Amino acid sequence: MKSIEKVYTSNRSNWVGDGFPTNSMLPMHEIGNATSPLIVMGYTESYPFTPTEHQRGVGMHPHRGFETVTIVYEGELEHHDSKGNHGKIGKNEVQWMTAGRGIMHEEHHSKAFARSGGHLDMIQLWVNLPSHAKMTEPRYQELTEANIPEVELDQQQGIVRVISGHYVQGQRTVKGPAQTFSPINLLDIRLNQDAKLNFELNPTWNNIIFVLSGEVKIDGQIFHNLQTVYLSHAIDQIEIECLQDAKLLMMNGEPLNEPIVAHGPFVMNTEAEIQQAFIDFQNGQFA
Repeated sequence: MKSIEKVYTSNRSNWVGDGFPTNSMLPMHEIGNATSPLIVMGYTESYPFTPTEHQRGVGMHPHRGFETVTIVYEGELEHHDSKGNHGKIGKNEVQWMTAGRGIMHEEHHSKAFARSGGHLDMIQLWVNLPSHAKMTEPRYQELTEANIPEVELDQQQGIVRVISGHYVQGQRTVKGPAQTFSPINLLDIRLNQDAKLNFELNPTWNNIIFVLSGEVKIDGQIFHNLQTVYLSHAIDQIEIECLQDAKLLMMNGEPLNEPIVAHGPFVMNTEAEIQQAFIDFQNGQFA
């Protein structure tokens, strides 16, 4: 039975602002129900920054109709938005921002990280909102290392950190702290060499594995860093064998099965809604 539907490999990065060299791991021109509710995934692969007094990053910009989920593995980021939210997230922490009806925000390296320099290793996901929640009030969730549950795997095979949704280990179900508008499991998985782990899957959902580092074998195929693996809907479980210490992000989500119209920083269901988003932004309604 076919386990792998598709594999996407990135071999180049583009700069977002002056602080985020980003590999596009879910190409936006391919967005649709095959990745829903995910729209975009950009990965900054352990990039070295020299010390500076300048906070590199991206200045104020608008969003509407989706959520940004920023996962930091190394480094530290700082967030400000037009709703008055301000926060910092560092190693093993997550920022989950719901743009909803409209928000302005900026993301930079924190002052401390800018001054010290070091490696920045992070992912940012765009998670689509269902049509009924497109115009919800913006929301900001800061998920610290302390409140993201960490599951130790048997025989010292590694750990699974549950950011959203749930992870089942035997008779135990571990839930993540993120509040979501549609069902989605985000699992930060760190495997030690020679680990073998089975994951149960919902075949009616989209199931995607991103390999950040290391090397794993899935259904006889070997995958390495900067590869996104789309799993088949014909299976309800998968075994991952770790050939080298590996860091993975597993994403399981119920597809929204709704039209997607995206233009720049706005993701809606119709062209008319996109046009209205630009009008509202130009009229200062996101401030």
